[in-house]
Amino acid sequence: MSTLSIRQLRLRRGGKTVLRDISLKVAAGELLVVIGRSGSGKSSLLRCINRLNDIEAGAIRLDGRDITELSVTQLRRTVGMLFQKSTAFEGTVADNIGYGARLHGQNLSRAAILELMAQASLEAELVDEPAEKLSGGQEQRLAIARALALSPSLLLLDEPTSALDPIATKSVEAALLRLRSEANLTMIWVSHSIGQARRVGSRVLLLEEGRVLRVDSVDNMLNPETGDARALAFAGGDEAGLQA
Repeated sequence: MSTLSIRQLRLRRGGKTVLRDISLKVAAGELLVVIGRSGSGKSSLLRCINRLNDIEAGAIRLDGRDITELSVTQLRRTVGMLFQKSTAFEGTVADNIGYGARLHGQNLSRAAILELMAQASLEAELVDEPAEKLSGGQEQRLAIARALALSPSLLLLDEPTSALDPIATKSVEAALLRLRSEANLTMIWVSHSIGQARRVGSRVLLLEEGRVLRVDSVDNMLNPETGDARALAFAGGDEAGLQA
């Protein structure tokens, strides 16, 4: 499990300020869900944590250490990332799972690959199948197994179920929640789905125009009767209420 601390983070891109003075702490083992409308900075925040974006100002600390003190290779061994649409490489499922490890000079045994598949709830009989034949849900669970191959302690999830049907979504959610418990992972999960935030999150962060409007427990933010008015406005598609 990793802890994460962000202080006064600012990001500009193409002359536009994308993130504005973001300050945040994520506890070890926490699952923080980030919500907000399209363009609010959710994906950009994850990309900053994994150094896919270079920040303008501020600091990001992982387990107390500034991430700029780590090489990109070191950082990405500790911080895994899952995108909206995973990409399966040419070859078998086993080839795909071992890809990242091979880039770091490791060759995973077949037993290790099968264990990673079990952790990601991916059926063992698929191990020698061409990855291109997987369904959308299986492909996303393959991406989970591939990320786990480097033994990360923090997992960044950028709308990992947005392209999946409800059944596949439920399967991926279950796999990720089980991993959080069994592998002691800290997770930051970007989602447009309020229902999903209620199902998986321990805390919710609401972003609007690159600013943190509020961070609080799921119940305090999203309870239909007593939740945060701006978060509930977002859930209901009420733009005026979100900006109130």
